[in-house]
Amino acid sequence: MDKEEKKLQDIDKELDKSQKSNETAAKSHGEILKEQICEGNEVYKRSTSSILLSSLTAGLEIGFSYLMICSVFFYFEGKVAEDTLFKLMALVYPLGFIMVVLGQSILFTEQTSLLTLPVLNKKHSVGSLLRLWGLVILGNLLGGWLIALVLRWIGPELGIFTEQTITKIAEHVTHFSPLVIVVSAVLAGWLMGLLSWLITSSKDTVSRIVIIYMITALMAFTGLHHSIIGNIEVFAGMLSSPTIMLTDYLTFQSLALTGNAMGGAIFVALLKYRAFVFNV
Repeated sequence: MDKEEKKLQDIDKELDKSQKSNETAAKSHGEILKEQICEGNEVYKRSTSSILLSSLTAGLEIGFSYLMICSVFFYFEGKVAEDTLFKLMALVYPLGFIMVVLGQSILFTEQTSLLTLPVLNKKHSVGSLLRLWGLVILGNLLGGWLIALVLRWIGPELGIFTEQTITKIAEHVTHFSPLVIVVSAVLAGWLMGLLSWLITSSKDTVSRIVIIYMITALMAFTGLHHSIIGNIEVFAGMLSSPTIMLTDYLTFQSLALTGNAMGGAIFVALLKYRAFVFNV
């Protein structure tokens, strides 16, 4: 047995020893990590069609956050300053995330660190991780495109927002430099990875809702770039305004996805895992 195999066996043994002492005690680092690895492994076992359908559902459901931020922006426009409008949207931004996470649909940014942990634990290959990421991203984007088409039509028809609202939100998301978008997306991916970790550490639904609301509202208030809801914002803006081109959409999406993946995989999965390994 070589040194690497011995090390992996020691890690697995330490994870297996992570048993709950009682129901009221807080979960240990090892318990959370073990649950995360097991949960990630379950996703790897799912069929391609199941992953695509679940991620498509997440892309659709996150659209309810977009519906609310457009509605809030339109309702308060002219009543408060425009910079205040973008801060007010943080109050309703978390709603779609709550639906997605509690409904256990597969959202790329929430699952990034979760799917990376089994690779770090040598249970799956990097190739299988990239394949799974690709499927989840595809499903999330498809769901986002579909809900963007629906909301872009139904919003003006119901009189809850206009195409001008859609354009202003899209321009607000995309007007930054590429470097700013990448770093912003890294921070958002980091927060979403922490969200996944904290959700696993919590024991009841109310605390999970509070965690989701707190982290996603933080992202919205500070304007951090999230690739999946940003997909809806910029895609809808591209359809509504000639000032937002296909190249703007593709550039934003590639930068946001890259940053979110880095934030979730490096700053959460890798650091949390290595912190545990160093203690073994």
